[in-house]
Amino acid sequence: MLPRKSIFPFVGLLVFFAMATVVARAAEAVANPAPAVPAHVLEGLGRDAVPLERAWQFRIGDDPAWAAPGLDDSHWQQITAGDTWGSQGFYSYTGFAWYRYHLTIDPTKGTPRELALLIPGIDDCYELYWNGQPIGKNGKLPPDPTWYISQPPQTYGLGHIESGVLAVRVWKSLLASNDPGVLGGFERMPYLGGPEAIAQRKAQIDYNWLRSHQFSFGLDSLYGLVALLSFLGWFRDRKQWVLLAMAGYALTPIIGQFLSGFRIQFPYAVANGLLQPVLMTQDVCLWILVLLLLGLEESSRIVKLTRVWVVAFVITFGLDGVITIWWSSPWARQMQLADAWLTCMFTPLETYPIVLVIAAIARRKRLDPARWLVAAAAFTTEMIFVVRNAASQFVRYTHWTLADKLNAPLIMLNGNPITPRQVANTLLLVSIVYAVYRFSIENRKQQSALEQEFKNALEIQQVLIPETLPKVPGFTVTSAYRPAQQVGGDFFQIIPVEGGSTLVLLGDVSGKGLKAAMAVSLIVGAVRALAEDYPAPAQLLTQLNRRLFGRLQGAFATCLILLLKPDSTCVLASAGHPAPYLNKHEIEIPGALPLGVSQNTTYVEREMTTRPGDHLALYTDGLLEARNRTGELYGYERLEDLFSSPTNAAAATEAAVNFGQDDDITVLTLTRLTAGEESVAVHLTPSLQS
Repeated sequence: MLPRKSIFPFVGLLVFFAMATVVARAAEAVANPAPAVPAHVLEGLGRDAVPLERAWQFRIGDDPAWAAPGLDDSHWQQITAGDTWGSQGFYSYTGFAWYRYHLTIDPTKGTPRELALLIPGIDDCYELYWNGQPIGKNGKLPPDPTWYISQPPQTYGLGHIESGVLAVRVWKSLLASNDPGVLGGFERMPYLGGPEAIAQRKAQIDYNWLRSHQFSFGLDSLYGLVALLSFLGWFRDRKQWVLLAMAGYALTPIIGQFLSGFRIQFPYAVANGLLQPVLMTQDVCLWILVLLLLGLEESSRIVKLTRVWVVAFVITFGLDGVITIWWSSPWARQMQLADAWLTCMFTPLETYPIVLVIAAIARRKRLDPARWLVAAAAFTTEMIFVVRNAASQFVRYTHWTLADKLNAPLIMLNGNPITPRQVANTLLLVSIVYAVYRFSIENRKQQSALEQEFKNALEIQQVLIPETLPKVPGFTVTSAYRPAQQVGGDFFQIIPVEGGSTLVLLGDVSGKGLKAAMAVSLIVGAVRALAEDYPAPAQLLTQLNRRLFGRLQGAFATCLILLLKPDSTCVLASAGHPAPYLNKHEIEIPGALPLGVSQNTTYVEREMTTRPGDHLALYTDGLLEARNRTGELYGYERLEDLFSSPTNAAAATEAAVNFGQDDDITVLTLTRLTAGEESVAVHLTPSLQS
């Protein structure tokens, strides 16, 4: 071991040699300086915007000092701004990167006094610096990044004419499962020039963009019209679920275009979070549409399978949209992995139209060509989307080109690229128009047939509810009838019988409309046949019940029968019908089952004597159960007030209808006359308030 004193000469020698090396390298650097980055020399900008098409200095990473104009960037790599960095050697790179462009401007006559810059688009967000000074940005860079799903061209003022360095600080978000690796940075060539030239260039770009999208905008507008007409059709007939499914499917392209195709700067997380349920709704509505058009709703197994399939798809596809909220969070890498897994789960579910078509073929459904055409077009449209989406998944690893081929235009039409899916969407729209045309013709035929049926039923009912009433000896009779629909289930008959007596019947068949009217014709026909042999009310009801049992197709009928004798005696019996009123008091009569409920039901009678001036009021339950807008029933209290004074049938019916009609209403009144007075019978029409 050397003595401590002998170490110092060696240390001094080492220091000397180190300093000499540093001085030598510094002298070499001065003698041979680093090559300067060649500047783009612009001699007289004139009226045209100049593309910054030469190589830009490029470096991945981030350092705010890289905006300085005097920075030595000669050792940086060089790429152009006419394409993304992913296609120029930085495949799948995400994060920060910087561009720098050196400019030498030689002002000559005709050069504008100020400079402006046009950025057609940068993926994803950026900040601009001119000679080290910030001049603008698009979006917001980390740590809390915000970028937009659609980025229209942006213009920025650079101030007075001078040479300098343009620096662009760019940040690219993580790639989604279907993003190729060629993304990031400049998407198209930027331009430099005077403010007027830049404005003209931007106007030209905007015009070209509008021109290239006029076909898709027009197609989406037609889909919007289809959605509106389909929804209005469904609103008129809520049972037409195919129209609701069509409305939902046709509306989604408009919403999707608004969120991502109109160059509106929606933040990516917001737009994609809203776009995901739109696409989900489009798929589900299309599945339901195909299911209904192919007539598969009759199969409980297919309907159950569809429900399970839809639930699984909504959960997985919906979660895939939710995770975009955290795409720029500290958990972004985990979200990227979740996006990949969820995509692998919901992509196979999008093939459900294949299952439906196979099921329809297996069931050998016989459908008209229009429905098959719509189903086939909808199936083709969905399958193009599914295949394109599936082929684009993890494309940066698989390098498949099928998705690019499906996105590539088949033809150019007046500057509009026509892709396979646009062709399929157009065919779907044409098939829908054709199907609607066929549907309207068939519906018109069915409507005409239905109107004729109602006309026939109305003619029958006019016979069953006669407008000209036979006179009842010793009574003034008024009647009024107001069906809830064109035809109804109420009926009444006045039938003279032997010995000068008169049978008065009033009844109500359960239900409304044509079915109830047909049951009424059956009942009245049976009454007419039985009245001569069984004039006693209880006997007549018993015989009538036996003939109606099992012939009303699950319906039933209430009925009240009065036998008015010449000696002022009144015999009445009821089959579950509301009791009549006599001089503002309800008559107590034994209760009984309605007609058609039990075959062996028997009925009992009550006998009473009428005096001159007595007022009888018979009614159907449509009067009692009238309901106003708040849901309140007309009720017994109002009924007692109504019949507290002798009122005619029209006034009673008018009061109930104006309160709020919910069912057929029939009222019949009989007023006992004094000896010598002439009998009157009149059918009245209520004067209703509009």
